[in-house]
This record gives sequence, C-alpha cells and structure tokens, in this order.
Amino acid sequence: MTHEQHAELIKALHDCAAACNYCFDACLQEDDVKMMAPCIRLDRECADICAYLEHAITRNSPFVAELAQVCATICDACAAECSKHDHEHCKKCAEACAKCAEACRNVA
Repeated sequence: MTHEQHAELIKALHDCAAACNYCFDACLQEDDVKMMAPCIRLDRECADICAYLEHAITRNSPFVAELAQVCATICDACAAECSKHDHEHCKKCAEACAKCAEACRNVA
C-alpha cells in the first residue's frame, strides 16, 4: 500500500503524536509531577511510535502492519493511563490515542 492509501492513519498518527506531546508537556507542569510519571512515560512512548510509524508508512516500509499492531498496543496503554486523570489535556490525549489505536488495528 502507498502512503496515499494510508491517509486516514497518517492523520490519526500525527494527531495522536501531537496530543501526546502536548499532554507530556502539560503533565510536567502539574503540581504532583511524580504522580503523573506513568502518564508522562506513556505519552513519550506513544508519541515516538506514532511518529515512527508515520515515517515508515511514507517510505513504504514492508513492516507497516507489524508496526501498526505495536502502535495500537501502545496507544491503548496511553489512552488507559490518560483516562485515569481529570486534566483536560489527559482527556484529549486519551481520545486521540483511542482513535489512533483503532486506525492502527484497521491496518494491522
């Protein structure tokens, strides 16, 4: 498949990485940063795998399906963690992660 055929997934990956990066930075500003450590860690993991998969798609990697499966797993974990918090940035991140996980599963 060409990257044009993965346009929906590319957008979901880009949006998810952006939401995770924003959440990561916002979590660092929270009063109890130590409590937010698992969220921060998963934000980083998720943003990184989303960016990597986006690049892999655009260079027509033969491993897109496998990477999409891993990405879905990480997005699900990040969505679950962010859902534990009441912060608006966490809620938006959880939504973006859930949407991205679903788009990844459609490819995997």
